[in-house]
Amino acid sequence: MIAPSLEFASERGDPEAAQCRIFVSGRVPRVVGQCHPCSQNDGKVRVCVDFRDLNKASPKDDFPLPHIDMLVDNTIGHSMLSFMDGFFGYSQILMGPEDMEKTSFIIEWDDMIVKSRDRLDHLAAFERFFDRIRQFRLRLNPKKCTFGVTSRKLLGYMVSERGIEVDPDKIRAILDMPAPRIEREVRGFLGRLQYISRFIARLTDICEPIFQLLRKSQPTVWDDQCQRAFERIREYLLSPPTLAPPTPGRPLLLYLFVSDVALGCMLAQFDDSGKERAIYYLSKTMLDYETRYVVIERYCLALVWATCRLRHYMIKYLVHLISRLDPLRYLFNKPALVGRLMRWLFPMAEPLMTTSQTRMSLLVTNLSGWRMYFDGAANHSGYGIGVLLISPYGDHIPRSVRLAFLDRHLTMNNIVEYEACILGLETALELGIR
Repeated sequence: MIAPSLEFASERGDPEAAQCRIFVSGRVPRVVGQCHPCSQNDGKVRVCVDFRDLNKASPKDDFPLPHIDMLVDNTIGHSMLSFMDGFFGYSQILMGPEDMEKTSFIIEWDDMIVKSRDRLDHLAAFERFFDRIRQFRLRLNPKKCTFGVTSRKLLGYMVSERGIEVDPDKIRAILDMPAPRIEREVRGFLGRLQYISRFIARLTDICEPIFQLLRKSQPTVWDDQCQRAFERIREYLLSPPTLAPPTPGRPLLLYLFVSDVALGCMLAQFDDSGKERAIYYLSKTMLDYETRYVVIERYCLALVWATCRLRHYMIKYLVHLISRLDPLRYLFNKPALVGRLMRWLFPMAEPLMTTSQTRMSLLVTNLSGWRMYFDGAANHSGYGIGVLLISPYGDHIPRSVRLAFLDRHLTMNNIVEYEACILGLETALELGIR
């Protein structure tokens, strides 16, 4: 069903488009796509055509559109910005007559930006821009153009010389909403968070009690844990971080985080002052079978997932991988990889080439050490101590010793435990653990 207002507007068409001769009437084609009128922010109606099935069957472009993150990053650091919107940009590129009845395409000449690092250079940049669009006979929509501003919304973000910030309207929508109580409201809240997830560190960990409500076996009951997670998110959004675009020529830092139920990462870089600035936050809930992986394999999973999501950064920069465990050594030191471990290597193949073939390599800083557990017992049967060393990769090294004291005085349990601790430290030294 189509709303009456949209139906009336779609039947009228757009007189401005007809006056500019953008749309051309033709015969009934062999392939007909279904039209869907959609309302726009300016009150007008845009008629969209559903060509998803046709697009799947069509050859893919060898030169795809730039990644949204790269477009946003390239806008930061300019003191003067101007935003132009193409007038029916979707329809301003001519199409071959043989394709008019069946082809749909994405147009990159709709939203355009003129940027300059110095205000004095802005007019010269405008002159080059208008010469270019005049050359290709492109038209602009003056109602949607903004000239000479220092910040503005771009592709869902606020961009300025400072960096990339959250859209204030998206923050306000979350801060003004009451705590959700039913499943539909929970999904709406989590859906709004997904729009700004790039700015929230460990989002999945924080909202884990809320995610639990969407499981089929879990009743939708908003308890105290859900309320605390809801309040933490609202408090976090009162002062959200300002993200920075990466500076070419400097290495990036990729931090991996793994918990019992979620994966997370942060991409960062040091600025001119030596301060570490965040570029991107990612988080993901693990599937049920993924939670049964051993810890080191969870880190492998996190690295593969982060590499796929941040591929547009990983293949252009030297990346220092910082994690509690070393997933690279685990993958490449195994004598034979089978199953999922082998599959995980395929998305890593391009970033892990030698530095002579690509501009990206991975270095690992191991943040965790070995764990040592020790205990001792003293009773009428004698004295004994036990030590268990656990490596960062989950290897267990047990050791136990029966003690014999020359002094026949009563030996307390704490003395035996001291001996157990000393035994554990000596064992660690023998193994070369630092």
